[in-house]
Amino acid sequence: MNANAFGSNPNAPLGGRPNMREMRFGEHAKPKDTRGTLRRLMYLTKDHRKHLLCVFALSGLVSVAPVLTPLLIGHIIDAIELREPASLLLLALMLVYLGDWLSRLMQQRLMVTTGQHIIRDIRLALFRAIEYLPLSFFDTHRHGELMSRITNDVDNISTTISTSLAQLMVYVFTVTGALIAMLSQNIVLTGVALCAVSLILLFAQFITSHTRPLFRKQQEALGNMNAHIEESISGISLVKAFSREASMVQTFEKANERYLDVAMKAQVWSGLLMPFAAVTNNLSFIAVAVTGGVMAAQGIISVGLISSFLLYSRQFTRPFVDIANIYNTLQTALAGAERVFEIMDGEPEPPDKAEALTCANPQGHIELRDVSFGYTKEHPVLQHVTLDVPAGTRVAIVGETGSGKTTLINLLARFYDCDSGAILLDGHDIRDYRLYELRRAFGTVLQEPALFSASVIENLCYGINTQDMSEDQKLEIARNAALACDAHAFISRLPQGYNTVLEQAGSGLSQGEQQLLTIARAMVAASPLLILDEATSSVDTVTEQSIRNALLTMSKGRTSFVIAHRLTTIKDSDLIVVLDAGRIVEQDTHQELLGQNGLYAHMWNMQVGVTSLQ
Repeated sequence: MNANAFGSNPNAPLGGRPNMREMRFGEHAKPKDTRGTLRRLMYLTKDHRKHLLCVFALSGLVSVAPVLTPLLIGHIIDAIELREPASLLLLALMLVYLGDWLSRLMQQRLMVTTGQHIIRDIRLALFRAIEYLPLSFFDTHRHGELMSRITNDVDNISTTISTSLAQLMVYVFTVTGALIAMLSQNIVLTGVALCAVSLILLFAQFITSHTRPLFRKQQEALGNMNAHIEESISGISLVKAFSREASMVQTFEKANERYLDVAMKAQVWSGLLMPFAAVTNNLSFIAVAVTGGVMAAQGIISVGLISSFLLYSRQFTRPFVDIANIYNTLQTALAGAERVFEIMDGEPEPPDKAEALTCANPQGHIELRDVSFGYTKEHPVLQHVTLDVPAGTRVAIVGETGSGKTTLINLLARFYDCDSGAILLDGHDIRDYRLYELRRAFGTVLQEPALFSASVIENLCYGINTQDMSEDQKLEIARNAALACDAHAFISRLPQGYNTVLEQAGSGLSQGEQQLLTIARAMVAASPLLILDEATSSVDTVTEQSIRNALLTMSKGRTSFVIAHRLTTIKDSDLIVVLDAGRIVEQDTHQELLGQNGLYAHMWNMQVGVTSLQ
């Protein structure tokens, strides 16, 4: 598998890494409050402002009916009371309702379409940001929790933008229009209605001060629960092998209970707002009716005006009840948006320098100069490693578990940058090359096979650009690589041969068969440099010999780094490097190292002894 599987697009143009600052939607600070998050959400709509303006205009039309209908109904009642003709008023009322239906239909359709396009852009930007985050980010974040952010958190934002935002616009226009109409008719009754609104707003502020942190904890608890589910399902064979089903269920119960506890508190607190607002609205209706009745009895206002005001009191206070409900939805969306922005604000892999060097055709001369590195500063893994590998050299790296073999490989492909010292390729620091081209220069086979839920051909051709290839050309390339590493036989036995789709990333294949496919993929990539991390650890000894011959052919004339625990597979290497506790303690050919009677000779004798006993 080519190193591009770890974040770069093999079909992208050279140097085609995205602008991460633009992907993070501007140089905004990480949102810590409602305003900061709302500003960033507004920034997300920058490419859809025209459609949102249309929605905004339609929202104004939708709000016309709630503002005009009470006024028309009041005039109709007055006309009936005075025995005047009301046919024109009734016709106007019908036209207002018809216009309200049409404008609501157009607004809802446009808002849903626009909202889904905005969510598409958010998901795309979030996924691209994840792809270009450094490997260290994934070492410290659970995969299931990241999946929860991409799905649940973005879905919460989607609900708010597609549904709640349109309603909120309508309510703003409705409240504004109703207030103006009420003030123009009677200030006293308007003051009575405003008292109820003031109570609702004060109570809403009190409730939201408690719900906001609870909704964030709810999303975090949901992410942890999803992470546990993902780990349980992906590792189900291991769970069953150790009979840990009951333990996994118990752990899930705790995560589920944690989510239930936080979600209950959040919903209980948010649920207090609606009943309070509804009761306050009803009390406001009674207060307006009583006050209006007294004023009508005194001849100050007409019965029609009382009817208009009773309807206006509903139109004016009801939106605040619905706004309170929308606000609860908005709190969940904001909590999800903050978690999404945390990923987008993560530092991506280091950008290429302004005058980065091209790495299209490297010779393969690798040099490590006093390289030191640790995943944490307190625990160094490699210490003062110096190594010179001429172009075309086949290097084997051996050592006990934890000696730093895989870490050294990670530094070569720039999955991490060394803390001190430098790694040179053809005389230049690898940090001076374009990262995309540098990784394409390495063909990589990892210890754990990594396949995708795609056809065998697509998996084998993953590391090359196949856009201009016919299906027959791709099949020929894949077959030649499979033949070279003895994978053709078992591929031919699959239901559709090379066109068989590997369900669940090849879980139906044996570990050895999966590894054979990853080796064939590296052959297809034909990269100038090779990295083989325990490439034959999952195959039997017969297949291992075939793969060894294929790897010898593939690595001829190329610089290759082979990590191996089976020392018999690397004894023909040009150079064997022995690591111990992060330092190079020996380096030479197989025969020379045996003659030195050092650590390598000890490891060799141990393996030969075990083999003879078997």
